[in-house]
Amino acid sequence: MYRPTRSTYLSGAAIALGLQALWTSAAFAHAVTIEASASCVAGVAFIDYSSTSWSPNPGEGEHSNIVISFNGVAVGSGAYVFATGNTFDGSAPAPSGATAIVTATAVGAWGDGAAGGQSASTTVALPSDCPLDLATGRFTGGGHQIRVGEARVTRGFTIHCDLLLSNNLEVNWGGNKFHMSEHLETIVCSDDPLIIQAPPPAPLDTLIGVGTGSYNGVDGYTIEFTLVDYGEPGTSDRAAFLIYEEANPANVVLNVPLQLMTGGNLQAHYDQPHK
Repeated sequence: MYRPTRSTYLSGAAIALGLQALWTSAAFAHAVTIEASASCVAGVAFIDYSSTSWSPNPGEGEHSNIVISFNGVAVGSGAYVFATGNTFDGSAPAPSGATAIVTATAVGAWGDGAAGGQSASTTVALPSDCPLDLATGRFTGGGHQIRVGEARVTRGFTIHCDLLLSNNLEVNWGGNKFHMSEHLETIVCSDDPLIIQAPPPAPLDTLIGVGTGSYNGVDGYTIEFTLVDYGEPGTSDRAAFLIYEEANPANVVLNVPLQLMTGGNLQAHYDQPHK
């Protein structure tokens, strides 16, 4: 009959302790990595980041909630999934300053049940200046009908800064109608640092344009207009319209000086990519 000796008990205890040590070591071996870089995108500093699990193995290296933060402020999240290499990428606008600390934190338990809380950080140098490309901007009309004094602008208008695409602008007043031709003659887009037009972010807050079109169905009329986006909810937005006969500029059919709008909302945007 087999009787375990003291040395056997010690060996069993040693094995148990060894397994526990291995399990503890594995649990504490969980870690995250983070890489990041900064660049200018359409006049705004962005940080691109990539985070990877400590292990490519299924289960132990998987985690469903990795939070990314810039200077302690959460800007995004992702998951370590074995099928995608336990790596995910992302991008977000950079905070102000010369540098930013980018951190990846494992929130909650790992795929194998090990406790989370691990984090990794890296410091990124931010661009000192991201010049605005005003040609990438556009203006649209949103909300209710745009009204400025006696003038009413149809909804859904779009004006592009680069003069490449057609534009839509129609003005109505007192039973009269001006419809602008598809292409503008000239346009000036600008950004006044004293005007906060966001949201949404845009490379401009002011657009001044000159175009031609028809007045009550008769061609040969010019429109000069100014649009200024002062941000939401649009109650501080401003606009101006001057419409006159091209062959006889003294024949002004509408003159609305720059003033607060009495209805609707102007929106400055980054333009959609086009050729």
